[in-house]
Amino acid sequence: MIAIPLIVAGVLGVALLAGYVAVLVGIRREDKRLSLRQAPDGAAASLARKVTGCYARGGVSWT
Repeated sequence: MIAIPLIVAGVLGVALLAGYVAVLVGIRREDKRLSLRQAPDGAAASLARKVTGCYARGGVSWT
């Protein structure tokens, strides 16, 4: 009975770590491309923009 909460905690920990790594990968990818004006090029970049709040609705009208 003690093993079940430990397994659940381990699975949640791994899921949170995977999400954290995905956001870090997306931030690094966006930073290297210098591409906040264009659409994100993958799931990690899209997740990073949503988590950090760095996205534009309806496109960008900068010069």
